[in-house]
Amino acid sequence: MDKITEQPSLYNHLEKMSVMELISNINHEDQRVAVAIQKILPQIAKVVTTIEDKLKKGGRMFYLGAGSGGRLSVLDKVELPNTYGIEKGIFNCLLAGGEERLLEVLEAMEDSEEDAIRQLDLHKVSSKDFVLGISASGTTPYVLAGLKQCRKLGISCGCLVNNPGSPIAACCDYPIELILGPEFVTGSTRMKCGTAQKMIFDMISTSVLIRLGRVEDNKMVNVRLINNKVIDRSVRMLMEKSGLTDYEKAKKLILEHQNVRKALNYLKSIK
Repeated sequence: MDKITEQPSLYNHLEKMSVMELISNINHEDQRVAVAIQKILPQIAKVVTTIEDKLKKGGRMFYLGAGSGGRLSVLDKVELPNTYGIEKGIFNCLLAGGEERLLEVLEAMEDSEEDAIRQLDLHKVSSKDFVLGISASGTTPYVLAGLKQCRKLGISCGCLVNNPGSPIAACCDYPIELILGPEFVTGSTRMKCGTAQKMIFDMISTSVLIRLGRVEDNKMVNVRLINNKVIDRSVRMLMEKSGLTDYEKAKKLILEHQNVRKALNYLKSIK
């Protein structure tokens, strides 16, 4: 296979560039990302639809990754319970070396095939679930071993890779192959590949949870009351949707019922 992610940068003598040249060139490369993603939206849509179906039937979603891509998937996962009011354990991460050791940056663990199989077994991942492997190169041993194990156990799986014709894509039911060209700093896939991974994680988790009814109109009606900013936002949402004009009364309802949707349901029940 042709490892485009390892090809030399299109830019030479970076150390001689001015600050404006550096950030302008990085920005130019970043602009390629959204355009490239647009071309593979049908691949992403298949993954979203499959995850939606699995979650509707009581299954779970698992990101499986190492390095910067794996760490970005943890960021996506940790924000979902508060944003959409879902239970922990619906979206999950299997990170090389263990999610609990995220800050240790255990890059060597991406070569551990045994760790992938161990983590799948530890979380009791089954055919009810969906696993999305993340590997810019498309060859990461941890991810490849995990996805091979999924195929062996009849677990639906997809992947997000940035090289064509990769072994990881070949062993997936739903491959997402996003080709972005060489990185600004040769081989530094935390850059364009990382930007693309974050954008696609946002697309997948947001679309799935909207489809599962966690958003109403364009509002986070299930957001958890984690701070004063969110409480105020929820109060104003309730006032807008219910017609209440008394801020303090709306705030009391929000604090009693803990989110906008439950407060709205209560108001409907007493009419």
